[in-house]
Amino acid sequence: MAALFGPYRWQLGVVVALIVASSAVALATPFLIKLVIDEAIPAQDVPLLLWAVGGMLAVTVVTAVFGVAQTWLSTTVGQRVMHGLRTAVFSHLQRQSLGFFTRTKGGEVQSRLMNDIGSMQSVVTSTATTFASSATTVIGTAVAMAVLSWRLSLLSLVVLPPAVWLTRRVARMRRAITAQRQRHLADLHSQVEEGLSVSGVLLGKTLGAGPAQSQRFAGTSEFLVDLEVRSQLAGRWRMATMSIVFAGIPALIYLAAGLPATSGGMTIGTLVAFTTLQGALFRPLMQLLDIGVSLTASMALFSRVFEYLDLPVDIDDPADPVPLDPAAVRGEVRFDHVGFRYPDGVRDALAEVDLTVPAGSSLALVGETGSGKSTLASLVARLNDPTTGRVLIDGVDVRRVTLADLARVVGVVSQETYLLHGTVRENLLHARPDATDEEIVDAARRAQVHAVITALPDGYGTVVGARGHRFSGGEKQRLAIARTLLRDPRVLVLDEATSALDNETERAVQAALDEASRGRTTITIAHRLSTVRDADRIVVLDSGRVAEQGTHEELMAREGRYARLAGIAQRDAVLA
Repeated sequence: MAALFGPYRWQLGVVVALIVASSAVALATPFLIKLVIDEAIPAQDVPLLLWAVGGMLAVTVVTAVFGVAQTWLSTTVGQRVMHGLRTAVFSHLQRQSLGFFTRTKGGEVQSRLMNDIGSMQSVVTSTATTFASSATTVIGTAVAMAVLSWRLSLLSLVVLPPAVWLTRRVARMRRAITAQRQRHLADLHSQVEEGLSVSGVLLGKTLGAGPAQSQRFAGTSEFLVDLEVRSQLAGRWRMATMSIVFAGIPALIYLAAGLPATSGGMTIGTLVAFTTLQGALFRPLMQLLDIGVSLTASMALFSRVFEYLDLPVDIDDPADPVPLDPAAVRGEVRFDHVGFRYPDGVRDALAEVDLTVPAGSSLALVGETGSGKSTLASLVARLNDPTTGRVLIDGVDVRRVTLADLARVVGVVSQETYLLHGTVRENLLHARPDATDEEIVDAARRAQVHAVITALPDGYGTVVGARGHRFSGGEKQRLAIARTLLRDPRVLVLDEATSALDNETERAVQAALDEASRGRTTITIAHRLSTVRDADRIVVLDSGRVAEQGTHEELMAREGRYARLAGIAQRDAVLA
């Protein structure tokens, strides 16, 4: 936590100096009161009275100015710290592998990034400065009280040990409740994301599950109400008891001041000054106790956020990367005895895959569901790293190249096209922000989607809608192809890009893919064998191993696994 404030050392130093100065100046008021009561008024000393009253006003003005400066500076530092923390968590999560996001609810990630960090904001922006201010005031006031009367000071501070003990108990209760509350907030976020996204609403309407989803949401929300009430009331009776005890201390002070054995010849001015200090002591003292509770409870928030920051990055840039100039890459891809097993897998998803894809050629991967096609292709773009063996581009292990350089060399078009909720132009520029309008239009023409875009009322300024639901599946695919073409990658991975489309739409998308593949090394994962008949080489995978490879004609002539797959595909096409 302290490291978060490291870049702002001098600002924090100024804040602490302002707090100390403000607290020190404020301590002058009780002594000025004593001066007025014991000397200026009895002696009718008007100049002394004016000087003392002017001093009181000056103290008020100075502390107010110091307070404004301190609030501005501390709030600025706190907000910058929150900005840095939010950015650090977001950037760190961006570097996590796909496996992390398949294991984690999207609502959980959003809740920690927004709710948990948002709840930490008061701790970071105000609690630290309030603690410094209150601690300085308590220490300074206690010293001033001891100077005035050490006997009454002991009486005032006798309740401090039990107050600290009660505070620690309350803090532990609040921390446990806070952790539970944040977990249920994350569940609430997940329900919002799942139930109110376009896909979630569509699923709810078609299944008639809307009432059940609303009831589930209401149940989680109602439980949060109970947790929030428990959080606010946790230890409240204990703290209220301490407030009553603190409020009763002045009565004991007046009693002690009136008894000859304990008064010590105290003057009226001293008594008034002491009770003024005592009244000023318990407010910051209670603040300190409350801050202790808040800080302990906030540890649950910090733990949840730091848990994400401490996650190891499975796929990261190499410590000593090999420079790779995208313009100079030929595009030869080689799988060198590649094996892969998922972290929770019981068997290898790939085993001893040894293939070479010459630059500018096309490779098609076919096989039954679960044979390892998508897993093998994902290794090229480093969505996963091989457990054994290497994947090389132009002889360079992809693990020795920065992820940014690799993304410029390898383009991926998957079956599930994701479009941002923005305009068509913004979605295309997401791939290359510096692209010109001419380059955008050229990419759209080559992807066979320019005519579709220009037919829209706002053309390239048309908002695509949530997840691109304004467009059909084939149109979204062609937009994704145009987006990839803007990056002009030398290696193109097509992951079943046409498997979910009807025949007519498939032909339009396939024409776009053929244009996109021209002059590039292309690795195609095919569900429909008709789309890969013209591939330079077809590889049949079975249980993660290469079962057959060759051209379409060669594999059909062998009458092996590929021929059986082709026969099944032909039969299904006839039945359809």
